[in-house]
Amino acid sequence: MDIRQLQYLVALAREKHFTRAASACHVTQPTLSGRIRQLELELGVPIVERGQRYQGLTQEGARVLKWAQLILNNWASMHQELAHLATSDFGLTGRLALGAIPSALPMIPYLTQAVRKLHPHIDFTVMSLSSEEILRGLDDYSLDAGITYLDNEPINGLMATSLYTERYSLFLPADHALAAQASVTWREAAELALGLPTANMQNRRIIDRAFRVAESHPEPALETNSVVNLYSSVKLMGLASIMPEYIVGIFGDDPDVRAVPLTAPNISQNVGLITPDRDPVAPLIRVFRETAAAFSTHGFAAVRAKKPKIA
Repeated sequence: MDIRQLQYLVALAREKHFTRAASACHVTQPTLSGRIRQLELELGVPIVERGQRYQGLTQEGARVLKWAQLILNNWASMHQELAHLATSDFGLTGRLALGAIPSALPMIPYLTQAVRKLHPHIDFTVMSLSSEEILRGLDDYSLDAGITYLDNEPINGLMATSLYTERYSLFLPADHALAAQASVTWREAAELALGLPTANMQNRRIIDRAFRVAESHPEPALETNSVVNLYSSVKLMGLASIMPEYIVGIFGDDPDVRAVPLTAPNISQNVGLITPDRDPVAPLIRVFRETAAAFSTHGFAAVRAKKPKIA
């Protein structure tokens, strides 16, 4: 058994197609199929369900896949650490795969910027995902870290670092009758034409709970998994929307949009970084975790302090 066999198996499970998996691994399809068959013979168990097309993994194959993902993750971490020892004067190198709930995406550049100041050769892949998708990505090693809600999702077996508290505002066109108020109740917001996150998003489930507490049941005029789209729906469509209060600072001092704090109930959620609880910790993940810990004490507070007046 060798690393390439495990890489081929992981690629096949990811692509769910022999030809696409072979292309991703830069080998021919017969080579990939042959090496996986060789792995089956070496382990003495069937790994792939046999058929003219890829039909999935056997029960034994699913367990082999989990071990393959763990071995490949540790193999990559070892290479990171050895590369750092060889080139310690230049800092760490490599790429981190990050998943974040949509409302947290605007905050990620503050973290990645801080990491790159110390380690300019660390690159990032950032994906907008639901909280459930982030947990799955960490479990199958397709993600190195996630930024998500800490209060409502099961995070057993993960390391959690609190980053900031998310509070909600009603975003309105500047000429709306409610835009000049000091605050708006959730019941008042429910009467408006709203743009809201899609139902599969944890952010939407939090919003729905707040409306239920306020004994209100709005029917959104627009649903989207994009914060940018929500903001645009306020600015260009004249809808109202509910988003974290810091969003107004991300988009700047926009004369066409106002953000008014929501009350009755007052809702807040703890957002933080989650990473696998493994030993040894991959060097890139360790650096990112340390940066997040520093930001949790002062960095994001400074970011929030810079936001313009919201109403």
